[in-house]
Amino acid sequence: MRTQGVEAGKIASHFLRYSLLWLCLVSAHSYGQKKPVVSSEADTTSIKIGEQIKFKVVVEADSTAQVIFPEGQTFAPLETVEAYKTDTTRKKDRITLQKTYALTQFDSGTYKLPTQRIEIDGIGYFTDSLEVQVATVPVDTLTQKMYDIKPLMEVQKSYSDLLITILIVLLILGVIAGLVYWFVLRKKPLTEEEKEAMLPAYDRALLELKRLENSKYLIQDEYKKYYSELTAIVRAYLEEDVHVSALESTTNQLIDKLELLKDSGELQLEEETIQQFKKILQTADLVKFARSKPPTSVAEQDRLAVEQIVIKTKEALPEPTEEELMMQEAYQEEMAEKRRKKKIYIAAASFAGLVFFALAFSIAYYGFSTVKDSVFGHPTKSLLEGEWVSSAYGYPPIIVETPEVLIRQETELSAEAMAKIKELQVFSYEQPKGMFTVGAISTTYTDPEELNFEESVEAFIINLEKRGVKNIITKEEEFTTLSGVKGVRIYGSAKFPVNGSDETKSGKYSVILFGGKGFQQQLMLSWLEDDDYAQEIIDRIMKSIEVKTEV
Repeated sequence: MRTQGVEAGKIASHFLRYSLLWLCLVSAHSYGQKKPVVSSEADTTSIKIGEQIKFKVVVEADSTAQVIFPEGQTFAPLETVEAYKTDTTRKKDRITLQKTYALTQFDSGTYKLPTQRIEIDGIGYFTDSLEVQVATVPVDTLTQKMYDIKPLMEVQKSYSDLLITILIVLLILGVIAGLVYWFVLRKKPLTEEEKEAMLPAYDRALLELKRLENSKYLIQDEYKKYYSELTAIVRAYLEEDVHVSALESTTNQLIDKLELLKDSGELQLEEETIQQFKKILQTADLVKFARSKPPTSVAEQDRLAVEQIVIKTKEALPEPTEEELMMQEAYQEEMAEKRRKKKIYIAAASFAGLVFFALAFSIAYYGFSTVKDSVFGHPTKSLLEGEWVSSAYGYPPIIVETPEVLIRQETELSAEAMAKIKELQVFSYEQPKGMFTVGAISTTYTDPEELNFEESVEAFIINLEKRGVKNIITKEEEFTTLSGVKGVRIYGSAKFPVNGSDETKSGKYSVILFGGKGFQQQLMLSWLEDDDYAQEIIDRIMKSIEVKTEV
């Protein structure tokens, strides 16, 4: 037992020793890490209208620290002209970051450059505020005439992007149409085979017999091919011109059919010619099936005899009647029309296939909804992809970036409200098709007391109910701008009426409130719940919000 106690004491002693050593190391490490140092300065605090101030922020921190400088229009009421690249200097385990901003103002007066929030490892550090004097530029009114301010002019929206898109689509369709015409609809020059195929049966048979005469079948001792082609030529001619089934008939069957035509008077052919033709066919059968080999002179004479048989058969046929000629012409026109329609069907099918392939590829790559909205258009998609505008609204100003400029709205106040409100400035934009709205309100009060946001939220809910909005669900959270200004965000979902009718659609809303003694700023947003493009717009707007919280 005593031995166990001693061992336990040793273990405890070692544990305590290592614990103290670890605490010392941690303390030494913590002591070695110096706190960040943030300083700022401006090259001048007095400028003329339109001149620039160089505002420099210097941060000294550990080399491993993550530093985030303010971005965008965070210096209101001064405007950010340019944010220069961050200069970095390293010295051992410390780093010095220097960020310079070019600021300006186009209205004379005294302005307070607000403190800026520098985030270092998730902790906010603030710069000093400065007072800036903006002087007017003297104008010689004696030598230069002064004119009244011209009224605002409405400028029609530019459709240059749409026209460019239409021209590109038309160009692509034109190229496709040209390719279809060139390869399908265009009358192509006929090849020799096509020209020969369009010849009458009689001319084609004589041409093929002449080609057989110039062949090398007999020289190469290929009698079977020679006689096979010889009989095929004459059989094809008889089937096409005499209208007798010659290609599928045996020698005896074909001769019997010719005899019947001769006896009926439909074919005025001499018996001697028929018998000569029968003898040639029998010789051909012996060559093809019995491997007989007649003399070369006999083979040449048989070709000449077949040529004469074709000529005599042509002469023995009765002249076609006018009705038959018209039927043949009508038949040729019908066949030509069928060929033309076939080309059109092929062209239409090719174009449809190309369009289908393009749509299928686009849907597979971009998704069905994106392709549908791009082809048929979508109200909030066009807003999201358009040119955005960043501006300050009201006083105290609300600086926000929106797809369209917010338009000033004229408001009428009751006598009771006028007694409390010193000045009310309302700006808004609405997209009726997408049920998307943005509103900015700046209010200054006659009583400079700290305002109660709950009363503003309650008034907003009452206003929604008066507009026919139902099933309102409300949530609340703290909202902080990029420059560190804190406010309250009221958000939720509701059923919004469609064009003042009884029909409703599921939507969302968000109200961000800022303010102080004697003033309040509100940014109100509403959009459809299932509109992904509107949600992207809302996220971008909320990231751009900046306000001035001092009057």
